[in-house]
Amino acid sequence: MATVTSKDGTRIGYDKYGDGKAPAIILITGALGVRSEPMKNDLAALLATHFTVYDYDRRGRGESGDNKPYEVAREIEDIEALIDLAGGSAALYGMSSGAVLALDAANKLPNKVTKLIMYEPPFIIDDSRPPAPVDYVDQLNAAIAKGDRGGAVEIFMTKALLIPAEFVAQMRTAPMSESFSESDGAMPPEWAQMEKVAHTLAYDGTILQGLMLGKPLPTDRWTAVTAPTLVITGELTEPFFHDGAKALIQQLPDARHHLLAGQSHAVMSDVLAPVMIEFLKS
Repeated sequence: MATVTSKDGTRIGYDKYGDGKAPAIILITGALGVRSEPMKNDLAALLATHFTVYDYDRRGRGESGDNKPYEVAREIEDIEALIDLAGGSAALYGMSSGAVLALDAANKLPNKVTKLIMYEPPFIIDDSRPPAPVDYVDQLNAAIAKGDRGGAVEIFMTKALLIPAEFVAQMRTAPMSESFSESDGAMPPEWAQMEKVAHTLAYDGTILQGLMLGKPLPTDRWTAVTAPTLVITGELTEPFFHDGAKALIQQLPDARHHLLAGQSHAVMSDVLAPVMIEFLKS
């Protein structure tokens, strides 16, 4: 593990894979994700046979710092610090809420982001599923302020992911291997591990503010994006992921949608990597 210092002085922990092959690609995880996840490491290793890969802990997670107050702009500065470390330009891959952060970074840094890949940005733009509560971020911050990290994770699970409360209760008390099987895709981290980064759920909620309310995507948020963009959704995921992806590509100047056969939101690295490699080399 190495570190790079962001503009506000926050130290960002990262791992570098590959031997300097161009282009560089930076992996941006979603809610509760950390650098050390096995599936994320697998993806980095698969991509590193072709590219230089930077896998980092987003601020507030793992071995990265967390200077306050939180702002989405600071997370973009973290990404820019990694891009500069990589030589001044890089492709970005974002997963779920991390995909929206990657999109925001591509909008802010159009001269530094060479290509953009997103896996299932969780936009809710219609009535294909219930919207997130308007006060979702406030609920998360209130739970963290009380020291109730488990409560914050439960709010995320029940209000954002719509997992039934009785199933979440089982997740809190039993190993994940008893709640999920290999057929479900990548297994979630254990509950105690999620509680460690529960305070960052409000960060992801802030990134997604206004984008999960069942309303059309804003037309003025990503007007500076110029990078060729690939938005991927899994064949087995809920319709709202596909609706959001198709709406987004209509807004971007050079974007296309790819449906990944047999995959859910917990996408398998060995299925995802070949699609990413083909796009990055094209």
